[in-house]
Amino acid sequence: MADNWYYVQKGNRLGPVEIDVIQSLMKKEELKAEDFVWKKGFDNWKKIKDVSELSSQEKEELVIPPVNISHTEVLHQKEEKIFNLLDLNPEERILFLRIGNDRGLAPSDYGPFSVNQLKQLYNEHRINGKSFIFCSGMKDWKVLADFKEFEQVFNELPPVIQESDRRAFSRKPFVARLFIQNNKKLFEGICRDISVGGMQVLIDDFKGQVGDKITINVHPENSDYHFVASGVVVRILEGQSGFSFRFQGLSEEAKRAIEKYLQDN
Repeated sequence: MADNWYYVQKGNRLGPVEIDVIQSLMKKEELKAEDFVWKKGFDNWKKIKDVSELSSQEKEELVIPPVNISHTEVLHQKEEKIFNLLDLNPEERILFLRIGNDRGLAPSDYGPFSVNQLKQLYNEHRINGKSFIFCSGMKDWKVLADFKEFEQVFNELPPVIQESDRRAFSRKPFVARLFIQNNKKLFEGICRDISVGGMQVLIDDFKGQVGDKITINVHPENSDYHFVASGVVVRILEGQSGFSFRFQGLSEEAKRAIEKYLQDN
């Protein structure tokens, strides 16, 4: 059985198609080396120039311009990075929080926040050493007290963390990569409140508007929950920190992935 391929053209996710359709679009220069494609088995959307099955086709005809790689893209090209909070821009909002499990309540995700905002939340006792942190490039949530620089950042010794605290909420972050209308830039955020009708995505300084049509690729560490969907923005979260997204034409495969996720969690 031939692989089903998806591709992004003018900001729209199209497919599934067979590889010869992709190759035909490349020959017509309707798809270029910097355009994104995906098929089952990929960890993420890939640029055509990075897919061996496609980049080898008439490679001499593909002119690849220099690319300004974003912070998020750099992190995904590497193995998991060991973060030092002191090395981050203290004003850059790239950190997500999972709280609730740190005080015996149902967990919930928030963000993104900057290091300076984390300090403020800590001083206000709204987070603590048992709160979980996630940043693009990490494979899983990490207990705040496990950061070696904890004392330098928060000006006090970290609490003793039992192994049971680290396992308090083991579900992987539900990471989404998305395209907004005709913008080819790849964004990344954390999904929450997910259902077969839609979900919320937490993302820094969201520039979209209510009514925008977007394509979203959801891919947590556990690939059983992976799905691709299109839909429309129905609400902007306070402070441009994300949006609510309603699915349109959700495939049966995507519905099964969501239902499995809800059943397992």
